[in-house]
Amino acid sequence: MLLLLLLQVLASCFWLGHGEVVTSFERSCPEFFFRKTPPNEALEPENPAWICQRYKNQYYFATLYDRNRRIPVYSAYLYQPGSGKRPKTWLVEPQLMGSTYPKTMEREWTLLNQYSVTLEQLSKSQAILQDYKNLTGLNRGHLNPSSHHHDSSSRTATFTLTNIVPQNEKLNGGAWNNYEQQTMMRKTQGCNTTYVVVGAVPGNNYIAKGRVNKPSHIWSSVCCEVDTNHRKSWAVIAENDKNEVQLLTLGELEDVLTELYGRDQVSLFDNDCPRE
Repeated sequence: MLLLLLLQVLASCFWLGHGEVVTSFERSCPEFFFRKTPPNEALEPENPAWICQRYKNQYYFATLYDRNRRIPVYSAYLYQPGSGKRPKTWLVEPQLMGSTYPKTMEREWTLLNQYSVTLEQLSKSQAILQDYKNLTGLNRGHLNPSSHHHDSSSRTATFTLTNIVPQNEKLNGGAWNNYEQQTMMRKTQGCNTTYVVVGAVPGNNYIAKGRVNKPSHIWSSVCCEVDTNHRKSWAVIAENDKNEVQLLTLGELEDVLTELYGRDQVSLFDNDCPRE
C-alpha cells in the first residue's frame, strides 16, 4: 500500500507540467477543437510533431509543429481573455529531442544545467532562443497569444518557442495586434465557446542561418458557439511583410490556404461550423 502511494506521488510529480508529444490530438487533447475535430491532413508538414501543450498538470492548447522548418503549423485553443501580466520566461520542449527526455516545458537554462543537455542537441529538434536574437524587422510572434488567456499559468504556457514564428514587427505590433485585441473582443460578443486555430504558411526565406523558416502568411480562424443551435465563424490572413490584415469568411480562408499549400482542400473545423 505504501509503495502504491509512493508511485502515485512520483507520477504526480512527473506530470507537473509538460508539452506532451502525442500521436493524435483526437485521442489526447481534443477539447481545443470544435466538435473535437482538428484541421485535416492538408496542412501536415513532412516531419510533424503533435504537441498537447501542458503546463502545471493541465492542457492549455494544442500545436502541430514542423520539425524541419522549426515553426508551428498551427496552434489551437479556446479564447478566454483576461487581464494580467505578460510572462517573461521563454520555454522549450525537451520531448522533441526524444521520449526519454523530460516531458516538462522547461527553460533552456534548466535543461543545460540540470539535465546535461547540450545546446546542439536541443537545437537539432527545435528553435532555440539564439535563433531569435539580432533580428532585423522581425520579432517573436505568438500564434496563440498570451492575452487570449485568463490566468498566469495559461499565459505562461503560450511562451514556448514551439508556439512562435518570425513575424514582421510592424504587423505583430500593428494590424495583427489590433485584430487580436480589438476585433476578437468585438466579434466574440455573444459567443458561449470560442474555438480558435491560428497558423503560419511556410515561406521561402529563413532566419538563423537557414534554421528557422520565416512564414509567408499568418492566419487565424474562429468557430464560435452562440448556443447549441447557432454558430458563427470568421477568419483573417496577413502577408508577413505587410502591416495589413484581411478579414475573410472561414470558407474563403480554407480556399486561400488550399491554393497556398497546393495540396488537398483544407478543412480547419468540423463541417457544422458555417463556412459563409
